Amino acid sequence: MSNLVQTSAYLLNIAFIMYLVAVFFFGGAIRDKRGRAKQKGTNMWSKIGITITIIGFIAQLGYFITRWIAGGHIPISNLFEFTTFFGMMLVGAFILIYFIYRLNVLGLFALPIAMLIIAYASMFPSEIAPLIPALQSEWLVIHVSTAAIGQAILSISFVAGLIYLLKVVDTTKKSLKSFSLEIILYILVVAVGFIGITTAFSVAHYQTDFSWVNRDGETLKASYQLPAIVGPHKAEKIAGDGMEPLAKMPALINAKKLNTVIWSTLVGTILYLLFRLIFRKKISAVLQPLTKKANLDLVDEIGYRSVLIGFPVFSLGGLVFAMIWAQIAWTRFWGWDPKEVFALITFLFYAVFLHLRLSVGWHGEKSAWLAVIGFAIILFNLIFVNLILAGLHSYA
Repeated sequence: MSNLVQTSAYLLNIAFIMYLVAVFFFGGAIRDKRGRAKQKGTNMWSKIGITITIIGFIAQLGYFITRWIAGGHIPISNLFEFTTFFGMMLVGAFILIYFIYRLNVLGLFALPIAMLIIAYASMFPSEIAPLIPALQSEWLVIHVSTAAIGQAILSISFVAGLIYLLKVVDTTKKSLKSFSLEIILYILVVAVGFIGITTAFSVAHYQTDFSWVNRDGETLKASYQLPAIVGPHKAEKIAGDGMEPLAKMPALINAKKLNTVIWSTLVGTILYLLFRLIFRKKISAVLQPLTKKANLDLVDEIGYRSVLIGFPVFSLGGLVFAMIWAQIAWTRFWGWDPKEVFALITFLFYAVFLHLRLSVGWHGEKSAWLAVIGFAIILFNLIFVNLILAGLHSYA
């Protein structure tokens, strides 16, 4: 079993490296002045890029299968497994759409988003553990995998929407659109900062333990994997060589998670400012030339088709199959659990998206903004709801 686990981890690392290398080849496909195809079609660069992407996808599929064999159950039962599966399905959705539309710039943006998601998964414990009784059901495969596949397909609409906005929004003028687009890219940089800082301290095996007092007057223990800028209520260091908190939070605030947010924002902001200092431009202005020759009608169609396919898949997995399993496990279809609420919000949002698209005629830029908002809801559900809001899904 240990050999399978090591092989699984090795294959996941290979997949991540392959996706990274493929990004550069898709960039070369766009910059190639000798080939006929740049933004759309194939040339030597794009052929190599999609080949490397497929190799990476096969490697990640190998990770998934070997981990399944080692654990004896499908590896989607915790946040590490679910998030890596989500990233793998996003790459799979990209590969499928690429062979339909041959849009090279899609790979330049889709693969980094998938890599961020996979890197985010590495923040969670990756040990294989037996399934708890609540998850020992065939509905785990049906519900969770379908929901993840649906969200992955919907995420492609975000990639298409981001490309569309980078092409049409005038980044040289001060406007709400330009500011909003830059904020989206800044948030992505903060995500990179979060991954970078947590990975660095994880590799360094940093840990400092504090005792603290909750609202009920109970003394508890909190383990920090990042230096404590803010500490819990009445914190006292009991283990580790880390720094003392610069400030102590009231008991009603989750100081550990706030500390992570502060570090992520701090590092992300430094990265963003360094980027601005080096290029002396907004990130959107630097990326805009990459979308210069993108066919807006084609990009808009990709965004729409992604929602058209992803919406019913997510509806089945995130709502229908979820309610069936809830009835079996908890003897009720619906209970207003935070995870259920945000699955419903996601469903309603994309239902409105399709209504506005088909009935009101919201095409192009309006549709692109909606796709970006939809992805923000998916990420909010993945990150905030999973980590902060307690509910019946907390075991995941």
